[in-house]
Amino acid sequence: MRKTPPILLLLPVIAFLVTFLGLPVLIILHESIRTFEPGRIGTVDGAALTIDNYVALLHPAYARYFFDTYFLAFCAALLGILFAFPIAYHVARNASPKTRKIAVTGLVGLLFWSSLVRVYSIQLSFGSVGIVAPILTYFHINTNGKAYLDVIVIAGLLQYTIPISALMLIGSVQSLNPRLTEAALSLGASKAMAHLTVTIPLCTRGLLAALLVSLALGASAFVVPLVLGRGRVIFISNLVYSRFSEMANFPSGAAIAIVMLVCSMLLVFVISRLGSLLDRT
Repeated sequence: MRKTPPILLLLPVIAFLVTFLGLPVLIILHESIRTFEPGRIGTVDGAALTIDNYVALLHPAYARYFFDTYFLAFCAALLGILFAFPIAYHVARNASPKTRKIAVTGLVGLLFWSSLVRVYSIQLSFGSVGIVAPILTYFHINTNGKAYLDVIVIAGLLQYTIPISALMLIGSVQSLNPRLTEAALSLGASKAMAHLTVTIPLCTRGLLAALLVSLALGASAFVVPLVLGRGRVIFISNLVYSRFSEMANFPSGAAIAIVMLVCSMLLVFVISRLGSLLDRT
């Protein structure tokens, strides 16, 4: 009996990716170099191709959108890992099988909880008219200030990054040999030093994977900055939506989306290279 060539098994997946990922990206790329005429919906048919849509992104105002998006997403991803790692370690090492199942079920359940419910719960609690607002006002904290809104947006993103990071890190911790940590303890290292020098370095790949996934979720967030940012914290996804849906400027929205894609790919490459360098040390 002849075996099926592996490439044939991949053909359905390849066809799906080309149709629903590769082709749309090419269409967006082509749209980004077309001409937009104010007052029209979409682009001008038959007009010459142009790179003006990309040149317009050199304006300093766009740098703020990109900075806010990636900086706040990175902060949320990093904080999510800091909070998620102790949870993952306890679930993987110290929890009983029953407790482990309950914890994993709870973490997965958080991911299924409506994003609108989570976002508006933060807004009703810590927003300008939230129940905590009088306390914040008493301490002279401006709930409409940019810095405060940045913190609230990060808090909203943490509701995604903590569960997904914890779920990813549970597997990384479970795959470690506990005798390595025990050996460090027997040699006189404290528990904190044993974790810093043994456990965490061995979880580097899992930590970087969780960082990348959390960063992707944060950078592509739409509802969180839209509701919690209140127009002062605008992510690239909000900007793209505005260009396509509110201004009908398809070329500008497409150009922003392509630049975001390139920046994200470069960021993934840099973090992956950093992970490779850490593995060699």
